[in-house]
Amino acid sequence: MSTSPTLLLTGASGLVGSNVVSSAARRGFSVVGVVGRFAGDIPGATRLERLDLADSAAVQAFALEVFPDAIVNAAAISEPAQCDADPARSHAVNVALPATLAQVAHHLGARLIHLSSEQVFDGTRPPYRRDDPVAPPNLYARQKVESEQLVARFAPETGATVRLPLLGGNSLAGRRSLHERLFMLWAAGHRARLYRDEIRQPCSAENVAAMIVELCERRDAATCGLFHWAGTEALSRVEMGRRVARHFNLPADELVEEAAQADDARPGAPPRQPDLALDCAPLAGLLKTRQESFDAMLEHLAVPPDCRAWYLGR
Repeated sequence: MSTSPTLLLTGASGLVGSNVVSSAARRGFSVVGVVGRFAGDIPGATRLERLDLADSAAVQAFALEVFPDAIVNAAAISEPAQCDADPARSHAVNVALPATLAQVAHHLGARLIHLSSEQVFDGTRPPYRRDDPVAPPNLYARQKVESEQLVARFAPETGATVRLPLLGGNSLAGRRSLHERLFMLWAAGHRARLYRDEIRQPCSAENVAAMIVELCERRDAATCGLFHWAGTEALSRVEMGRRVARHFNLPADELVEEAAQADDARPGAPPRQPDLALDCAPLAGLLKTRQESFDAMLEHLAVPPDCRAWYLGR
């Protein structure tokens, strides 16, 4: 009698993680999710375990207990300000955790998918190929680069690191994705001030999750190593905001304010990368999962729960 393969997922309550749970469960995985302070349910999870992800020894012991067929690391402290405020903890989660999981994956012969970020580049030479030199502009990005190197070192035969773009989609809390953050601003009575000279290549967390689960099902050498994944369109922040507003039949001119980065430049403040478009070869050609257009992403978006009263009352 065959049993379902087990997937161990860190960061299961996050935007990507919660979508990985759903996608993996549909594909027949038994999903063991690791969360931090999250206390709710995650549809599709077979088991949820609360652990301090900064405690590598605890994570290692739990991973060895679970003995998974695949490991997905979707956990991160991804806000640069939080990394700067507590560099020791952010290093533990952003660097030490993926290194530990890579060692466990190598020991168990498990597939490992580690998630990194477009933020490792400085935004001056797009579109970025996976082998282009990195130029991390802040501590968070430097930690991501270090994590990539450690995963490659400790799990060279089973590991894949995927750099991701700005993400849309529906999160458990309704506060994490591109459109959810816009809605939070609008519902609070604010216009979204967005830059025409800040280019990103967004896709949805649902699309990312489908890609990740497909990678979990594959063990061939071609799908190990470092990769990029993103949507099909490189768009300015202001264009994204306008298209989100129009999709929900909201007045884009009223809710979105166009600006240039130079308009808000502050002495000593680190610049935002101007263009982080990604070249997704060869991964896009290796998988059945297709890259997603911005319009396709919009079709799956829901009004965040905390903003529904505002939206329905307009």
